[in-house]
Amino acid sequence: MNAPRHRSILLATASAAVLALSLTGCQDGSDADSATQTASATAEAAKGQATGTTAPAGSAASNGSTAGGSTGTAGGGDSDTASATTPVCAAGDVGITAATQDGPPYTHLVLTAKNTSGHSCRLTGFPHIQFLESHKEDVPAVAKSKPGTPVVLGAGEPAYALVKLSDGGTDEENEPVSAFSVMLDGDSTVIAVTAPGSGGVAVDPAKALTGYWTPELRNGADDF
Repeated sequence: MNAPRHRSILLATASAAVLALSLTGCQDGSDADSATQTASATAEAAKGQATGTTAPAGSAASNGSTAGGSTGTAGGGDSDTASATTPVCAAGDVGITAATQDGPPYTHLVLTAKNTSGHSCRLTGFPHIQFLESHKEDVPAVAKSKPGTPVVLGAGEPAYALVKLSDGGTDEENEPVSAFSVMLDGDSTVIAVTAPGSGGVAVDPAKALTGYWTPELRNGADDF
């Protein structure tokens, strides 16, 4: 805006203020104060238009939303989706060992699958176990032991599976096992696992059960 127009707006503003004050001369004091405040507000508004200033923060004009503004936040990554892109662990990616759980009678084993691949992999399902040559069926899995989230193992990290061997005690159905086979989900490679103890373990094929692979050994959580 050029200088002459600026001065014209200011003069018009001043004239409006004087006129407002003169009209209130015959009114009572409260009306005069109100008119004075109105004239001042009018002058300030006109001054703002002349100088190009914006309405002060907190005013109705400044409280409107800006064009293209957004109050939402970007959504976080889906952990399930991220883990789904991790390759499934193959037999060559893990080393599996067995240890007895608790004291005698040794009714349960703990299988530990340690990621030896040097990269992350996803361990799915449960170990497919066959204890005896005379029983070719896989040991049944206990559904309630399935973890709620995928088991992703970083390099060097372990996962565990609890395995029931028998109900304990002396039973003619129990058979000695010094080594057994394990296969992973999606891989037909047979992994030979040595049973713990010098004499191996006693297995009742009719009572054997296995849990799912979990990132932590859930002591007492799987009642089987």
